[in-house]
Amino acid sequence: MKYLVTGCAGFIGSHVSLALLDRGEEVVGLDDLNPYYDVTLKQARLARLEGLRGFSVVKAGVEDKAAVDETFVKRGPFDHVIHLAAQAGVRYSLTHPQAYVDANITGFLNILEGCRHSNVSHLTYASSSSVYGANTKSPFAETDPTDHPVSLYAASKRANELMAHTYSHLFSVPTTGLRFFTVYGPWGRPDMALFLFTRAILAGEPIKVFNAGKMRRDFSYVDDIVSGVLKASDRVPAPGAMPVPPNPASAAAPYRVYNLAGRGSVELTHLIDVLEDALGKKAEREMLPMQPGDVPETAADLTLAERDLGYDPKTRVEEGVPRFVRWYRDYFRV
Repeated sequence: MKYLVTGCAGFIGSHVSLALLDRGEEVVGLDDLNPYYDVTLKQARLARLEGLRGFSVVKAGVEDKAAVDETFVKRGPFDHVIHLAAQAGVRYSLTHPQAYVDANITGFLNILEGCRHSNVSHLTYASSSSVYGANTKSPFAETDPTDHPVSLYAASKRANELMAHTYSHLFSVPTTGLRFFTVYGPWGRPDMALFLFTRAILAGEPIKVFNAGKMRRDFSYVDDIVSGVLKASDRVPAPGAMPVPPNPASAAAPYRVYNLAGRGSVELTHLIDVLEDALGKKAEREMLPMQPGDVPETAADLTLAERDLGYDPKTRVEEGVPRFVRWYRDYFRV
């Protein structure tokens, strides 16, 4: 089948593209390689895909309506669209809000319109655990309220879910949203904690540990997440009965939302301990208060993803962190 994968030079997008190519699918990637973080890393991810049979790329941003429309018309038709392009980062959204409206709202609208007018059989897109916002119930379930985001990034991702439901309801576009929880692993993002910590420890610099390290995260290894993305894309949602009472996870329209995460939350201090062991070097820890827009804990209820998708994450941080460290040392020749 033919797939459009947006954000193909991104962390998750490059891994998903490789997995699709490995199973014999045709992949058209869409990515503008924007400079939010090191472009050479994005170029290196893309280089792993270019030249592989079945892969081609369009270098454009999802907020560029003309480029997106042309991609659907001239490079399609697509059987499936996996939309992973977005302006990421909670803290960046505090200082660059327009980037989130452009990429995450306008860009998502362009993708929805492309799917609508070209009769794509299924749109799978990245949401985020950040949509749970100020929710204090743990673990987070897809049926929990998501009405109190604490960052513009979170609000933009929740807006994506609402926009997707509208298109599923009005135009019968099947959509599945995936709420990712702190994804890490080889080829990861340089703005994420594990990457930042590794760089600082190897350089002999202190690491910034917010909330005195008492934060907990449901760290999710990228291979597990990729498996979940493919399982979700393969399962096209069908219209059904409206749940009573209504909830954010499903609808009468061909629309679903799932959590994708690891196996339980881990305290940040434990992640640092595991990283120190993998690096063979101790960190100098600079303890700092909680940052604006952050939450003390994320933990996913995976019941729905296990039941509907057969999702089964297996990689614990004790396995995943050393794999990341091996990649980091090899890539940066440290």
